[in-house]
Amino acid sequence: MSTPATTPLAGLRVLDLATLFAGPLAATMLGDFGAEVIKVEHPLRPDPSRGHGPAKDGIGLWWKLLGRNKRNLTLDLSSPGGRDVLLKLAAESDVVIENFRPGTLERWGVGPAELHAVNPRLVLARVTGFGQFGPYSHRPGFGTLAEAMSGFAAITGEPDGPPTLPPFGLADSIAALATAYAVMTALAGRDRTGQGQIVDMAIIEPILTVLGPQPLWYDQLGYVQERTGNRSRNNAPRNTYRTSDGHWVAVSTSAQSIAERVMRLVGRPELIDEPWFAAGTTRAEHTEELDEAVGNWIARHTREDAVSAFEKAEAAIAPIHDVRDVMEDPQYRALDSITEVDDPELGPLRMQNVLFRLSETPGSIRWAGRPHGADTEEILDELGLSAPQIAALRSEGAL
Repeated sequence: MSTPATTPLAGLRVLDLATLFAGPLAATMLGDFGAEVIKVEHPLRPDPSRGHGPAKDGIGLWWKLLGRNKRNLTLDLSSPGGRDVLLKLAAESDVVIENFRPGTLERWGVGPAELHAVNPRLVLARVTGFGQFGPYSHRPGFGTLAEAMSGFAAITGEPDGPPTLPPFGLADSIAALATAYAVMTALAGRDRTGQGQIVDMAIIEPILTVLGPQPLWYDQLGYVQERTGNRSRNNAPRNTYRTSDGHWVAVSTSAQSIAERVMRLVGRPELIDEPWFAAGTTRAEHTEELDEAVGNWIARHTREDAVSAFEKAEAAIAPIHDVRDVMEDPQYRALDSITEVDDPELGPLRMQNVLFRLSETPGSIRWAGRPHGADTEEILDELGLSAPQIAALRSEGAL
């Protein structure tokens, strides 16, 4: 299970103390590119993601993705023995990622002061729903709350329908990307100063940035974006359309040239000469007319024929896939976006590959998520603990 020396993060050690999604997924992203990630879980209460979603033979499948490229250690951080082991690990690590409520690590005696006392170069990433301070910081926080508070739910859904939450961990995943970026930024700073620092990541913030200029619009114009379904207030035509064989496709015309090509393709070139067609915002004011033109044309063609015609016209279209389509899509196959991993427990597994490709130092999936505590003995042995010391920790309940 060694990490190839050619991976860009080889030699970096990350302690993943977090649970569920944002913090652990950030650690996964670092592990994919060579960081040694040690997943620390409570001996009796493992990461709840092991029990989320469908399971096979009693083994949670989500964990196979979230826990990949991680070694697994059980440790009760609130116990004296657990505290001591964590500080020993932190002394030889580069990054700690945690998502306990503010003040929890401090109460256990493993807060920033103690961690930086044993390792001044350590980067401590603290991922919480609302951040380390402010009136909500004490509240339990999950991605769903961020999707609600950020304005995402308010603009998602049909105009006459309720606000809509995503059926997956959107805010958590965005926060994971931001956390991985923040950790690497802090490490770059460490290279210059020699000092570690604290990353304060509030899950409510990255999704707010991803939503775009809504605060700026409101600040300057008093403009509040409303729900528009699949349509956009910024350009048109932009929607989902049903094909003659019962499939769905999505069309985007963010670029003016693309909008003009679509109108020529669907047999309505005269609309291009309308004064309102010259900009996305004014095209959006004529959504009904444009949707009718595009929708009627697509409704007369199969999905394959519609996609082929749009491609030939150099216009933007994509089939609306479910996971079955994703697994078979030729572009995803060419990119190896869904790759196969051999797993000792379940055999060959197919899952998402690493996030991006590097030409010289690529990342890789070395193994899928491992059983709870699978590497405890090995990690403690590497840390220099003797067999009697490990046995004493077990009897104490620290492992």
